[in-house]
Amino acid sequence: MAIENINSIGGLGSVQRTDPVAGGTKAQSVDGKHYPSFKETLNGFLGDVNDLQQKADVSIEKMAAGEITDVHQVMSSVNEANLAFNMMMEIRNKVMDAYGEVMRMRL
Repeated sequence: MAIENINSIGGLGSVQRTDPVAGGTKAQSVDGKHYPSFKETLNGFLGDVNDLQQKADVSIEKMAAGEITDVHQVMSSVNEANLAFNMMMEIRNKVMDAYGEVMRMRL
């Protein structure tokens, strides 16, 4: 692979920084593109997990009421919600571990 074929990354454009003193969590924009903050990303993920949990609950209720006869559909939605919840818990554990490590480094 020749070096000429490698594209440059480009400049940073207008990157907005967060102000830790003010407690800001601003989104970053590079070259006119919006990149969500960590808080926005986490809130979006939590919303998705909540939606999957509610969808699984609704499908369980519909199965109990006799509206859904396909058990595989219900099990699929329940497993999808379970997997998303487990992933959310693993992310939470990793964030808490990272926070603890940063606190240990500050001492």
